[in-house]
Amino acid sequence: MAEQTLFIVKPDGVERRIAGEIIARFERKGFTIVKLKMFAFTRPMAEEFYSVHNTKPFFGELVSFITSGRVIAAVIEGNNAIATTRLMIGATKSYEAAPGTIRGDFGLGMSDNIIHASDSKESFEKEVAVIFK
Repeated sequence: MAEQTLFIVKPDGVERRIAGEIIARFERKGFTIVKLKMFAFTRPMAEEFYSVHNTKPFFGELVSFITSGRVIAAVIEGNNAIATTRLMIGATKSYEAAPGTIRGDFGLGMSDNIIHASDSKESFEKEVAVIFK
């Protein structure tokens, strides 16, 4: 079933100049890029984006990291986009992510894990509204 999802190449991925490789993986998988945007999160924007985590101890670290540099956000479309994207990016903790996944191949930690991706249709709708107002 064709659906859309969002992924964001985080500041570490942009700084390390691997965004093109990451985007290419999704294109090679067969997804269509619907929207693409490079920008820097403001603090209020980041707090809204990560509001689901605002009571968790790592919230401040998430906000600080995502606002530390420019990011690239993409809306992609294709069959089972959300589930497939989550498989492609790997476990949140990069050191637990399988080789061959984006985080397994490029990530260095928990916050500096190269990429964010929506984990559900509801998350996608909320997150895309923050990014592509």
